[in-house]
Amino acid sequence: MNRRNFIQTSGFTLGTLALSGKSLLANMLAENPYKMRELRGGVGVFTERGGTIAYLNTKKGFAVVDSQFPDQSKHLIDELKKLSEKPIQLLINTHHHGDHSGGNISFKGLVEHVVAHENSLKNQKETAQKQKSEDKQLYPDVTFSDTWKQKVGKESIKAHYFGAGHTNGDSFIHFEHANIVHTGDLVFNRRYPFVDRAAGASVKSWISVLDKALSTFDSETLFVFGHAFDPEKITGTKEDIKVFQDYLSKLLVYTEKEIKAGKTKEEFLKTTAVPGVTEMKGDGIVRSLQAAYEELGGV
Repeated sequence: MNRRNFIQTSGFTLGTLALSGKSLLANMLAENPYKMRELRGGVGVFTERGGTIAYLNTKKGFAVVDSQFPDQSKHLIDELKKLSEKPIQLLINTHHHGDHSGGNISFKGLVEHVVAHENSLKNQKETAQKQKSEDKQLYPDVTFSDTWKQKVGKESIKAHYFGAGHTNGDSFIHFEHANIVHTGDLVFNRRYPFVDRAAGASVKSWISVLDKALSTFDSETLFVFGHAFDPEKITGTKEDIKVFQDYLSKLLVYTEKEIKAGKTKEEFLKTTAVPGVTEMKGDGIVRSLQAAYEELGGV
């Protein structure tokens, strides 16, 4: 091969390799759009599309908190199988919304029990009936009213229900030995929340629920949030919970003031920021404004 042809051929080969490398990376990203991250004590988090999933890996088996959507939960299950062939003993739903329980169906025939608050089960059934999606559900077979507790391996998992908040069926799930709490959607970290009044949500009660959480869990507790504006900040501390609680408190104070001033709902919903709130982000402020306005009796 002469020098000129060698250079042309080499250039073509290098270019092809570069393109192949980009395609390979793109394929890898397309095949693995999710992230898994170990926290401590055998507990880790899984993120892809929907609410944050937490999982526990023990010598006796797995426990999973929330399930996102069917495709995403299948990705999680595949990854858990790579870690171990041990059984999935528990799937726990923090509440009924589809981005937290829609993937339950992927666990059918794999999980021993599905656990949720009694109102979460009721809400899930009612939503599925309205959407005619009963065949796509795996409902909880274990429910509770205030607390529930079970061991998986050496870890003790306890669910706490403190009252209505994001819905009327949200729970905190505490991995007691690891001291990690999954808050579900009771905490949106620096992100405007969805307040599901149709499912019994209450902003006023939500503030009290967070007070109970702050007094129940200690300063060393690591919290896993249902959603965060920054996808890398799905875990945090009590200080993050206080920021979110402060938003809800200021939201109620501001809403009551505007209602007393005679603001119509249409005028009120034009609000772009709640006075004194600087850390909340996203495009969902109208959702909480409307919920607060209706809760406080605005017309």
